[in-house]
Amino acid sequence: MSADDNGNALNILFIGDVFGRPGREVLARRLPQLRSQHGVHLCIANGENSAGGKGLTYDVAQQFYDSGVDAITLGNHSWDNRSIFSFIDHDKRIVRPANYPEGTPGRGATVVKASDGTPVVIAQFLCRLFMNPINCPFHAADEVYDQYGSHKVFFMDLHGESTSEKIAMAWRMDGRYSAIVGTHTHVQTADERILPNGTAFITDAGMTGSHDSVIGMDIDTAVTSFVSGIRQPFRIAKDNVKIMGVLVKVNKETGCAIKIERIQTNGALPDTEHA
Repeated sequence: MSADDNGNALNILFIGDVFGRPGREVLARRLPQLRSQHGVHLCIANGENSAGGKGLTYDVAQQFYDSGVDAITLGNHSWDNRSIFSFIDHDKRIVRPANYPEGTPGRGATVVKASDGTPVVIAQFLCRLFMNPINCPFHAADEVYDQYGSHKVFFMDLHGESTSEKIAMAWRMDGRYSAIVGTHTHVQTADERILPNGTAFITDAGMTGSHDSVIGMDIDTAVTSFVSGIRQPFRIAKDNVKIMGVLVKVNKETGCAIKIERIQTNGALPDTEHA
């Protein structure tokens, strides 16, 4: 008998980096249908670029929750919008990197109950290669696992530039974290798999936003910046908007992943939903 048959399966949907208004709007439009289609028990979204492409605001966080998101992860742009300091300590559904120094506002891990009542530990870690200096993500991941060791299901957002660092984390944590999903590059990778001891892994979940862009930014503006060497005014692209992410199925009794599947959908609702 499979985990699906005996009711032990927990479906977790992770939405890749939501970029600006186009990302938020497609999320509001499509997420209810995605949750229903895939029988989602818990939805997590990366929101570090969701408020104008830079950081997260209180109002944007509420838009996420209204759309059907249960928890929000951040990243190296956590503090780009300074208004976050007014609410991050109070919102237990928002997770910033756990390997920030002690005393940093917010929390690096939290427990959120899925719709079936299953508690899920959600944690985020910031990688170090080609990123700003920060505490060791590997040791921080050990500490979070030890702290929440009475739980079965652990979900990690691993925010980083280097594929090798993310893959190394996955092998180190195989069998402890149910799923390790990479973010930050905004480019969805095709290496989703379940490691030998039951951890689902993908190097990057991709971006929710405009894909006729340079990782969410207006093409002409970004190209001019690269060619001229002179930074141009920040502009968000608006065309060919997609949701990207992954669906992870976990055995909630063992904490082991059963399946991981890439998600990629355009902004338009299926014709049947316009009837």
